[in-house]
Amino acid sequence: MTRRRNRLLVPQARQGVERLKTEVMNQALGTNIQEPGEVKMEVARQLDIPLQKEGNGELKAEDAGKIGGQIGGRMVKEMIRMAEESLKRNQ
Repeated sequence: MTRRRNRLLVPQARQGVERLKTEVMNQALGTNIQEPGEVKMEVARQLDIPLQKEGNGELKAEDAGKIGGQIGGRMVKEMIRMAEESLKRNQ
């Protein structure tokens, strides 16, 4: 099975999106993670989901969704908050 990756509309934004993910999740989890790749490992640990750095072929789709949902949901909420704040400033 081919691994699916989310593609950004602007590939140059990857670093900023990864930084945002790390900041949002550090705040939500009360951690001080420096590497964006470690965010999903910490979320999995807190949800008690056995995630490994490689070779997660046995991981249930439901568990993967729980991890991704935690991260993606919080990022979307933060981006909406930032957009609303920007709109208020520009009125």
